[in-house]
Amino acid sequence: MEHTREVLPELEGHRFTPSDSLRDLGANSIDRAEIIMMTLESLSLHVPLVELADAKNISELADLLHAKSAS
Repeated sequence: MEHTREVLPELEGHRFTPSDSLRDLGANSIDRAEIIMMTLESLSLHVPLVELADAKNISELADLLHAKSAS
């Protein structure tokens, strides 16, 4: 959640849960894209953002990223 706090510093004290939605936490579409791109870069993954667009929460995003890293 380091990248989320970097983009949205107002979440510094927030305790993240797998069911949290970046949108519900106040991230607009540009914020979400930046958070995801930073995460992809830190994981050395090259995945088109459109392939991650269906993730409804942090848990689903993590599952998608895990699946992409295993392939």
